[in-house]
Amino acid sequence: MLFSTSSDYFPAAERELRDLYGAKGAGGGGPEIERLGPDLGRISGGGVRIEELARACREEPLAFIRHLTVERAEVSVEDAADLDAVGAVVRRVAEQAGAAELAVQCWISGQVKMPYGTAELAQHSMKVLTESGIATGRAGLSHALSLCLTDTGLLVGTAAAAEQLSDWPGGRIRLSRSSDQISRAEFKLEEAVQVFGITPPADGSAVDLGASPGGWTRVLRSYGMSVWAIDPGDLDDRLRHDRGVRHVRTTAGEFFRSERQRFDMVVNDMKMAPELSCKVMLAAAERLRPGALAVLTLKLGPHRPVETVRRCLRLLDAKYTVRGARQLHHNRHEVTVMAERR
Repeated sequence: MLFSTSSDYFPAAERELRDLYGAKGAGGGGPEIERLGPDLGRISGGGVRIEELARACREEPLAFIRHLTVERAEVSVEDAADLDAVGAVVRRVAEQAGAAELAVQCWISGQVKMPYGTAELAQHSMKVLTESGIATGRAGLSHALSLCLTDTGLLVGTAAAAEQLSDWPGGRIRLSRSSDQISRAEFKLEEAVQVFGITPPADGSAVDLGASPGGWTRVLRSYGMSVWAIDPGDLDDRLRHDRGVRHVRTTAGEFFRSERQRFDMVVNDMKMAPELSCKVMLAAAERLRPGALAVLTLKLGPHRPVETVRRCLRLLDAKYTVRGARQLHHNRHEVTVMAERR
């Protein structure tokens, strides 16, 4: 099995996998984990199956794994430099997979020199598959073919879309900056909506904690929600005259001590110690309707990130059902959590 993660958090992903399966050589032995590139690893051994690992990533959750695929072939650097040779491998892997349609997803892990780029690799592979009678695309199909270039060659994998965690190459979601974007932080919430399958209620109300300058507020407004933006700082001028936005110049703690409004969603991207941020979310829970959505980012320090995330999820469990936690592509040193108010 091949897995993708952040290059900074590969040790954290490895720790999660070892905790799930057991350390290799300890009491019966666990699977072997290898680092193949800065953000790419391989886990191999008996008992490792993609459907079970994908379920664990979602439900445990394993927060530092972004993408999964089952390795089907490894092509040497010399052979990988020849697109015709790569095409022959792609054709063979596709025949073995037996899928009627394949999304072709290509990416690079590390500093790799090839006589072609990922776009040309994808185009050639799609041509080969089309000639074999297989429908192709870049995303949105039932199965995916993953092609990852590394310093040692090309790795080829396949997976059902439901099991690979992300429908983007290596989990690297690419979002386009819109003309009305307020801040790059908006990408984090937009990615969370995609990854966790969030549907903000169009006629609902949301509270945005630490809202300034208003990027997450703007995203929520794009779904039709009315938003209470909580922050002592200013909002972007484009939000000041939006009647669907109510700016409250105070802290989150003071707001929940004085306000009795009930909300359908709460979001929190505050620069705050993660455990303290979770305590703010527990206070927010008292102002949420049952089933209300919650999205927050946990700002991680350099030490023991797995333990930090686990402590925070235990705190949130007092009033929320955690539906997902992931170190997203647009996160830096943080993990995004999605939960529902019980």
